[in-house]
Amino acid sequence: MTIEVFTMGGFSEVGKNSTAIKIDNEVIILDMGLQMDNYIRYTEDREDTSAKTYSQLLKVGAVPDYKYIQKWQDKVLAIIPSHAHLDHIGAIPFAAPLFPQAQIICTPYTNEVIQSILKDDRLDIPNKIMTVNLNSTYKLSDQISLEFINATHSIPHAALVVIHTPYGKIVYANDYKFDRQPTLGKKTNYERLQEIGKEGVILLIAESLYADEHKKMPSESVAKQMLKDVMLGINVESKGMVVSTFSSHIARLKSIVEMGKALNRKIVFLGRSLDKYVRAAENVSLVNFKADAEIIGYRDKVEKRLRRISKEGKEKYLIVCTGHQGEPKAILSAMAREDLPFKFEQGDVVIFSCSVIPVDLNRDNRDKLEKLLKSKNVRIFRDVHVSGHAAREDHRDLIEVLTPKLIIPSHAGKDMTRHLQDLAKEMGYIEGETVRLMADGKSITLN
Repeated sequence: MTIEVFTMGGFSEVGKNSTAIKIDNEVIILDMGLQMDNYIRYTEDREDTSAKTYSQLLKVGAVPDYKYIQKWQDKVLAIIPSHAHLDHIGAIPFAAPLFPQAQIICTPYTNEVIQSILKDDRLDIPNKIMTVNLNSTYKLSDQISLEFINATHSIPHAALVVIHTPYGKIVYANDYKFDRQPTLGKKTNYERLQEIGKEGVILLIAESLYADEHKKMPSESVAKQMLKDVMLGINVESKGMVVSTFSSHIARLKSIVEMGKALNRKIVFLGRSLDKYVRAAENVSLVNFKADAEIIGYRDKVEKRLRRISKEGKEKYLIVCTGHQGEPKAILSAMAREDLPFKFEQGDVVIFSCSVIPVDLNRDNRDKLEKLLKSKNVRIFRDVHVSGHAAREDHRDLIEVLTPKLIIPSHAGKDMTRHLQDLAKEMGYIEGETVRLMADGKSITLN
């Protein structure tokens, strides 16, 4: 028996998620993501996936460095993204061609997003892409099967990936939470996780972003109520209202559309990434936003629509747009600078249905945007949001149900992964033996 785990990205920092696992003589790569902070510094746009090269992005630290597994290059059978966030799939257009024989295996919505990125940016990769439904298993080879267990997260069709091997099961939980009342899709398949735990888990790789928060992460239904309290609970009868959230957060967008209808406002989605993610959701029949909202992606059409909104009266509209992190090239920042034909005035409302992703670039960008909005006497509502990530007590439940022999905390540097390590130690795991902190470019062999 030989199982070797190579942690290539997402173990020394947040994002750039990628882990290679070699089982005897076969290799799979879990996730192939971007490091968003470095990527935005390079492109100035969170959603800009237009033609770059792998070497360009490698130089700026935006993609995982696959030189570490160069000796395994012809042994890679599959690239398996756990879900469609860019810090998990964003490097696929640039790095997947390094492994042309490897098929990309993912859930339907994840496939739609990948295909949309490739099509919109006229990118081509040699890898075949195939879909596996949630709560289904796919036989990859004589000794490896893949299972995609439904998980609640801030994007549709997220999965806890289980790798079935002759030596036991490996569970990749990068990202998830236990939401008992999701507003879109089914709750995490806890019953199947119980079965997996009884069958024997040799390794759990689990995200660590909120492992320091001593709570269970609240449900997305709580975020929906927070939106309702703000959007329907304040007097905005003659004022403009703008909401910005993660473009991939289809459940949140669904709630925003419901509030816009209750306000009897015309709903307009503005921004290329909103168009991309919503279109992908409609293609797999998750939502039908086109029945209730106008969706405009390209900047020239955005300009035309904002002119009409300004002429007809912004109080008649709910504008949902990109730019929740204050990205300079996004729609909301351009509106605030009046680079687009829209003028914020006293009493207009801007709702940030998101958190600020805790890196310096995002903090600086959001601070600049909010100062600009405040100078126009705009009413700002921040953090109308609930995270899609597990908190400490969610992690406790996952570890208890799976009882893995080894835990590797992921999706953060040691300043954050140590909190998951501390929880594991509290539960009887031994530091350096049955719970191991890793770093990018390191490997571990399972015995």
